Amino acid sequence: MNHTLKDIAYARSGDKGRHANIGLIAHTDAGYAFLQQHITAERVHAYFEALPVTDVVRYELPNLGALNFVLHNVLGKGGSQSLASDAQGKALGQALLMMPLEITETELAPARAEVTA
Repeated sequence: MNHTLKDIAYARSGDKGRHANIGLIAHTDAGYAFLQQHITAERVHAYFEALPVTDVVRYELPNLGALNFVLHNVLGKGGSQSLASDAQGKALGQALLMMPLEITETELAPARAEVTA
């Protein structure tokens, strides 16, 4: 079965001038461990290669079970001057959640959020 980041995390994103940030928040502690190990700044940069990203910096927030990525220059001249359809970078988090994962069902199970009725 094909899996994506949305299976183990959710995201929030927005603009910071010409730059955008994406917060990737794991559903579980196991999911955070997976993110830490596998979702690097280099991998995020390669994933967004079609956009004018010049650099990606990753910050770890272990107490939140989250990673924050800053995508430098992805918004061109900035939200107020851009003609891009997502001038404020709001959709970048959702786009990142579609990143394919190579993960087995055994690895995925503890990384998924438990659903309670």
